[in-house]
Amino acid sequence: MMFRPLACLVLAALILPGCVAKTAATIVTAPVRVASGAVDLATTSQSEADEKRGRELRKTQEKLRELEKDRARQQKRCDAGDARACERAAAIDRQMADLRVRFQP
Repeated sequence: MMFRPLACLVLAALILPGCVAKTAATIVTAPVRVASGAVDLATTSQSEADEKRGRELRKTQEKLRELEKDRARQQKRCDAGDARACERAAAIDRQMADLRVRFQP
């Protein structure tokens, strides 16, 4: 009868140090993992910045295409004698110029 509790104690003594060591290692490295995660969240990598710039350029190009189509319609009306269409075409030209200046590739 004495053999069973003694065997359990010996087995527990062999198994528990591994668990204790793993827990201690987890506790010791936790602040480092938290700090590195905060740094990752606070900084933007070069690839992320490049992706953002690419999205902005595509969006700007799409807007310029839309403005160009609208400008062509207004210019056609202007050529037909519509003075307001001439003003709109000039305003669209200015808007397109502003977009081109802000987003030089």
